[in-house]
Amino acid sequence: MSKEKNANSKRKNRPGDRKDAWLLRNQDGLHVIMPFMYPHKCDNEAFIREQIDLTAINKYLVKKNKTNPHPEFPYKVFHVFLAAMAKTIRLRPKMNQFVRGQRMWERKELSEAFMVKKQFTDSAKEGIAYLTFPEAGEECNPIEFVHEKLFKIIYPLKHGGGDSASDAIDILTKMPHWVVRFVMKVIGWLDFHGRVPAGLMKGDPSYATVFLTNLGSIKLNAGYHHLSERGSNSIFVTVGEYHDAPFYDKKGNVHMKQVLDLGITLDERIADGYYYSRTIKLLKHLLAHPELLEEDIMNEVDYE
Repeated sequence: MSKEKNANSKRKNRPGDRKDAWLLRNQDGLHVIMPFMYPHKCDNEAFIREQIDLTAINKYLVKKNKTNPHPEFPYKVFHVFLAAMAKTIRLRPKMNQFVRGQRMWERKELSEAFMVKKQFTDSAKEGIAYLTFPEAGEECNPIEFVHEKLFKIIYPLKHGGGDSASDAIDILTKMPHWVVRFVMKVIGWLDFHGRVPAGLMKGDPSYATVFLTNLGSIKLNAGYHHLSERGSNSIFVTVGEYHDAPFYDKKGNVHMKQVLDLGITLDERIADGYYYSRTIKLLKHLLAHPELLEEDIMNEVDYE
């Protein structure tokens, strides 16, 4: 593990840092001026669509579920994707940055969040699953971490449990309309200036590194999803339904394989196109070799 990547665990706060992020100092002029030229996150969205061959993942899951300590909660493709996304961001740290208050920041945590439908009915409520990974420098087996954490989060949600963010929203929305409007204005001001209390940010997907939606679970294809102006989230990912697609070998023969589509929306101010290209290349390599997700999250990967 490089000294540079281990440094985050020993990094100290300085004047101007946020509760949840360090201010990025000594940047080049372009990245300093960009948030002033283009102050709104939703005006800086870059959308990437990718198709993922599930052949290697399906074989891996068959093997993995044979030794699953929680057979009632099997390893799934979505778990593999969450683990691959987390490892990708650990190894590509600019993906854990964001723009807020017309300045650029680096998060202190790596987190992923997504909505969980408690039951597949029109009237069923949704809950929020929020994963916070160990700090950089701490050991973490990403696939085991994801599976164990989701077993503890999703299983209770599916059986009537709640989550802190949803519970807080329920309390707020029971107040008079003018109170809700006032509270939201105050929170908006605090958000812009990086002063939102840690208790309000905890469990809120708008402050996660990656906000995901598993559209495949409700039989929808992946597509574009906007970013939210509120919060610090800079990456929104849609995961589509499994389907068959044709693949052509070097001789022109067609083979049908099971695939899923990804839609990835990014705030283009946090990195350049080349950085994004190599990031997607790493993500696809991990999904094609899921056994790498059993290694420590900080282990380097040769994907060139």
